[in-house]
Amino acid sequence: MGTRQALKFRQAGPAGQRVLGRSFAAVFILTSALAFAQDAAPPGDKPQEDTGFFATVGRWFSQQSANVNSTFKDARQKVEGFGQEAGAAAKSTVEGAKDAAGAVARIPNVRTMSGHEKCQVAPNGAPDCVAAANAICKTKGFDSGRSLDMTTAEICPPKVWMAGRSTGPECRIETFVSRAVCQ
Repeated sequence: MGTRQALKFRQAGPAGQRVLGRSFAAVFILTSALAFAQDAAPPGDKPQEDTGFFATVGRWFSQQSANVNSTFKDARQKVEGFGQEAGAAAKSTVEGAKDAAGAVARIPNVRTMSGHEKCQVAPNGAPDCVAAANAICKTKGFDSGRSLDMTTAEICPPKVWMAGRSTGPECRIETFVSRAVCQ
């Protein structure tokens, strides 16, 4: 600046300084208002979380701690449930053993006998093996019996076999009692 311009500025004096001061004040107020508007969050928004490294690591540890706590809680509940189920199973097993012992005590003279007795054919064509089971038991000295195991076979006359056939209209199905429960 030359000397003349500096003098002109000084001659403007207080009025120029007031304009300059007012313009600085206006710029300062506008900048402050903009900064405040950016900092103020809308009423519905959440405050922003810290996104730094340490904040992220802290959140991760919190989540892992919650996961471990829930896992231990679930495991504890399962162990408690297992204990209750085991107790119920033990009680039912004891009761089942008592029932089985009582059933065996009620039938003291029961035995399983083996034999080979042919079943009669009932009027409907099915085998009737009650008499065959009784016959097996009576030959062993018992009063009665029930069939426990049966065998079914196709019985063919020798001429079928000699003709080289394994079956034919002459063949018939027969059922035998092979084991019986005797009393």
